[in-house]
Amino acid sequence: MALVVQKFGGTSVADAAKIKAAAAKAVARHDAGDRVVVVVSAMGHQTDLLVDLAGQITAQPSAREMDMLLSTGEQVSVALFAMAIHALGREAVSLTGSQIGIRTDSRHGKARIKSISTTKVAKILEGGAIVIAAGFQGTDQHGNITTLGRGGSDTTAVALAAVLGADRCEIYTDVEGIYTTDPRILPAARRLSSIAYEEMLELASLGAGVMHARSIEFAKKFGVPVMVRSSFKDGPSTMILPADRAKPRPASGIALARDEARITLEDVPDEPGTSHAVFSALAAAGITVDMIVQNAGQGGQTDISFTVASDDFQEAAAVSRRVAAELGAGGISCDDDVAKVSAVGVGMAREEGVAGRMFQAVAAAGINVRMITTSEIKISALVDRADANAAVAAVHAAFGLETPSPAEVAEGSLEEGPKPSPLEVVRRLKGMEDLAIEDCVLDSSQALVTIVGLPDTPGAAAEIFAAAAAAGLFVDMIVQSHPRNGRAEISFTVPAGDAERAAEAARTAAAAHGATVADVPHVAKLSITGVGIRSHAGVADRLFKPLTDAGINIDLVNTSETRLNVIVAAKHGKKSLRVLRKAFGLPAAKSS
Repeated sequence: MALVVQKFGGTSVADAAKIKAAAAKAVARHDAGDRVVVVVSAMGHQTDLLVDLAGQITAQPSAREMDMLLSTGEQVSVALFAMAIHALGREAVSLTGSQIGIRTDSRHGKARIKSISTTKVAKILEGGAIVIAAGFQGTDQHGNITTLGRGGSDTTAVALAAVLGADRCEIYTDVEGIYTTDPRILPAARRLSSIAYEEMLELASLGAGVMHARSIEFAKKFGVPVMVRSSFKDGPSTMILPADRAKPRPASGIALARDEARITLEDVPDEPGTSHAVFSALAAAGITVDMIVQNAGQGGQTDISFTVASDDFQEAAAVSRRVAAELGAGGISCDDDVAKVSAVGVGMAREEGVAGRMFQAVAAAGINVRMITTSEIKISALVDRADANAAVAAVHAAFGLETPSPAEVAEGSLEEGPKPSPLEVVRRLKGMEDLAIEDCVLDSSQALVTIVGLPDTPGAAAEIFAAAAAAGLFVDMIVQSHPRNGRAEISFTVPAGDAERAAEAARTAAAAHGATVADVPHVAKLSITGVGIRSHAGVADRLFKPLTDAGINIDLVNTSETRLNVIVAAKHGKKSLRVLRKAFGLPAAKSS
C-alpha cells in the first residue's frame, strides 16, 4: 500500500466539473489500495478576484488581513473537493493549514514552513478516508493565518509528502510534464521523461512556470520523487528525481527569465570588504539577488554586476547608489530591459565545448551577450529583452532539444530510489525551509585566464570558447562582466595543467580584436552547495563577510540555484576553506 500526495492547481479545480474530474482521480488511486492525501489550490482566478476585492476597499490592505482573506480561496476548494468525493461514495475529510498543523514564520504573504504535524493526517488515513488539504497556508506561533506566497500549494504538497514519508508526490497541472522550454515561446519544445532535482531547481528559479523552486527545494532536501502530469488527460508525465537516477544530458532545458534588471557598480576598490558592503546592504533591504558577476580586477579596481527581479529594481538601484558613494566607486549603471537565457543540464560538467555551442548559436542569430555566468550545470547569458525569444530558439536548436536522445526513447526504470534514513529526516525537519548548506569544498587545481578589451559585439564570446574547444580545453567557471565603453571582459578557469595552452589559445583569439590576456597559473576555487541558496536573501553576503573579516580578497564570483563559487588567490585557499566551513556551521575539512 503506497502513500501518495496529489496536488491539483487552480486550473484543475476551476469549476464544479473539473473538481469532480479531479476527485475521480483521487478516488481511483484510493480504490487501487493506496492511501491518498490531496492538496488543492484556490479555484482558477479566485485569488486574483480576492486581491481585486481588497483593492476596492483600500489601496494599502494590512498584510495580516490579506492572508486572512486569501486563505479562504483554498478553504472553498477543499470543502467542495471533499463533497465531490462523498458524492462518489467514499470518505474524505477537508483540513485547513491550521487544522493540519502547518506552522510557519510570521512573514505574511511569503511565510516559510517551520514544521508540520503528522498526527491528524495520519489518524484520518488510518481510518480509511482521503485527506483533502488546503494548500498555500499555515499559521504562525501566535495563531495568525499565513500564506506561503507564489507556488505555495506546490510547496505544501511536497512538504506534506516529505513529513509523511510519501512514496510519491503527483503534481496535476494543465501541461503533460516538464518541457525543454516554454511551448508558448517555442512550439518545438518537447516533454522530458525525467529531470534531476538540480536541473528543475535551476529551471524553476530561472522562469519555468510549471513548479515553484521552493517545492523542489523540499523534494531535493527530503528525497521526494515528484511526478508532473496533466489533469485533463491520461498519458505521459515527467519524473523529478535525484541526479543519479535522471537522464544526464549536456542540456535538459532552456529557461527564460524575462523580467530581469541589471545593476553594475563601476570602478569599486578591488579589496576585501567591497562585495560584503554591496550585498549586505541588499540583504538588509530584503532583496534577493540573482546573477552575481565580479570579474578579475584591473589596476586596483573592479566592477560588480548583479541582476534582480524587475519588481525590486528601483529599490535595488537606490541601495546600490548609496553603497557606491560610500565605497568611492566611479558610479553605477543600470538596465531594466534585459532578460536571462540559461541552458541547464547535469551532463554539462562532463562534456567539452558546451559553452561554445551556446554562444555560437546566439552569435549566429545576431544577438549580443551582455553578461555571462556559469555553474557546473548551468550557463546563463544576459541579453536585451527584445532578443529573448530568438535567443531561446537558437540555444534550444543548438542542443538538439527538439529531438529525444536514444536514452530517452528507451525511458528505462523510474522505480523509487533510496530515501533518507528516519533519523536523517527528523534532523532535516527542524526548520523545514531553513537554508540547508550541504558542503563547502576547495579546488586548488584550477588556473584563471582573463581577456580584457573584447569588442561588445555578437560573436566575441563565441570566438573565445570555439578556440578553447579547438584546443581540447575543459572550461569550468565562465564570467563575463557587463561591457563598458564598447568593450567587455571575460574570465574563465581551466585545469592548472592546461594553463599555458589556455592562455595561448586565448591570446590567439583575442589578438584579432586588439584585446589583451592575463593568466594566473594557480587559483583557489571555493564552492558552497546547498538548498535555498538563491531563495534566501543574504546568502551571498554570508560568504563575503567572513572572507572580508579574514582579509581575503575575492577575485571572481558566480552563482546558481544550488551553488555559489568564488575564486581567491591560491595562497588563501586553505584559510578560506576553514573560514567558510566555520561560518556555515560545517565540520572542519579532513586534512589531505
